[in-house]
Amino acid sequence: MHVNSKIEEILNTAKLNELLHKKELEEKNKNTLVIALAVIGAVAAVAGIAYAVYKYFTPDYLEDFDSDDYSDNFDDDFIEFSDNKPEAED
Repeated sequence: MHVNSKIEEILNTAKLNELLHKKELEEKNKNTLVIALAVIGAVAAVAGIAYAVYKYFTPDYLEDFDSDDYSDNFDDDFIEFSDNKPEAED
C-alpha cells in the first residue's frame, strides 16, 4: 500500500503543478490585456489633446462672415407671367 500512496502523491503534485501553470498563464494574459488597453488609452488621450489644441489655435472664419454682405434682392430676378393673353390688333 505504500506504493499506492506514493503514486497518488506524485499525481497530486502533477495536478498541482498543472493548476499553478494555468494560473501563471492566466495572469500573463491578464497583464498583456492590461498593457494593450493602457497603450490604446494613451494613444486616445494624445489624439484628444492634439485635437483640442488644434481646435483652440485654428481661427474661426465664421466670425468674419457677415451675412448682410451677401444678401441680394432676388425678387428682381423673377419674371411674372400673367394668364391674360394680349388682344389682337385690328
